[in-house]
Formats: sequence, C-alpha cells, structure tokens
Amino acid sequence: MRSSALCGKLGHVFRQPKLLERALTHRSYAAEHNERLEFLGDAILGCVIARHLYDSYPQLSEGDLSRLRSNLVREETLASLALKIDLGSHLKLGEGELRSGGARRPSILADALEALIGAVMLDADFAASEQVVLKLFVPYLEEMDVQNLGKDAKTLLQEFLQGKHMPLPNYNVIATQGEAHAQSFEVECDLPSLGISARGSGTSRRNAEQQAAQAAYRRLTAAK
Repeated sequence: MRSSALCGKLGHVFRQPKLLERALTHRSYAAEHNERLEFLGDAILGCVIARHLYDSYPQLSEGDLSRLRSNLVREETLASLALKIDLGSHLKLGEGELRSGGARRPSILADALEALIGAVMLDADFAASEQVVLKLFVPYLEEMDVQNLGKDAKTLLQEFLQGKHMPLPNYNVIATQGEAHAQSFEVECDLPSLGISARGSGTSRRNAEQQAAQAAYRRLTAAK
C-alpha cells in the first residue's frame, strides 16, 4: 500500500491508521482534518530540534542555536523535507486544491509534515515522534554549513567582504514594474573594487536586494 511506503520513510508504522489518515487530510477535503495535529506536531518539532541542537553543537551560542532552530522549523525547510518523502502524493485534498497544485504548495506540505509528527506521538509516544523528527532532519543538517545556515544572503556577503577587508557592496534599483499594489523590483549589487555586479528581482526592494546579494556571493565563493 502507498501508506506503507510513507511509513517506511518516516520509520514508524501506525497502530491506529485513522491517525495517519487524519494527518494526511487537508481542511479542503473533510471536516475532520489535520490542523489540530499540526498544532501538536509544531510543538514537538520545536522541542526535539532544540534538544538536538543543544546536544550536538556545544560550541554555538544561544543566538546561533536560535537562528539554527528557526531555519530548521520554517515552512521552506519543512516543505523541502516533505517533498523528499513524496508526502504530497499521499495528501487528501479538495478538488480546488488538487487543481491548483496544492499537493506541492509549501504551506500545505509543511503543515502536513507537522501533523504527521503529532500523529506519531498520539499513536505511540514522544520518543517515537522524536525518532521520526531526527530521521528526517539529521541528514539535512549533515549536508548544511551549520555556521551559515539561516543567515540571509546580504549578511553572508557582508561577512565575506569584511573578513577580507573589502568595501561593502552598493545596492541600486535598476527598474520597477507594475502597479503600486503589485510592483516588481530589479536591483543591482555592485562591488566596484572587485569588478563584480549581479542583479536580482523580487516583489519588494528588500527581496530583490537579497536575490542580487545571493548571486554576487555565489560568484565570489565560486571564484575562491
């Protein structure tokens, strides 16, 4: 069964299949959906991740630990892990959500993953849910640069330049498009001392600056 494959990826076989079914049910599909399980799973996730980081990275300060935890429990990370276990194909979604690609929507995937964690605890105990969380997140952490995880692109670029005693970049808006309520921005990140410039676009100036900084940072680190 398809649910057996999912349980294998989680490392937990449900003794109460209805809990698994509830965790996979979006509110667009039925009145009995996964939002209460999501609430429970969110709390478990935060606790397990905090304990793992505390035990695994004794050299990190409270601020760095908080930054790491925030990065790991955010929607983007949860959705990425949900995609790795093909969670979207198991979700029960209403017709509208199915048509609009809800099975790949980050918010829906992240919520469902949290719901699964909550369901595991109710099906077994806290230790079982902890094992599911660690099975999903530890490999992800091992692939990451822990020192930089969670830092935005502008911060990474600034720290890189400061470490080499180089001037900080200039950010210039190159173009704006669209009406006032739906504008898009194109920004250039200029590093004249290095002869490097990179561009980024986004729905806000801040987002466009981040995209431009990311492009510039990639060029700099690739050239190291």
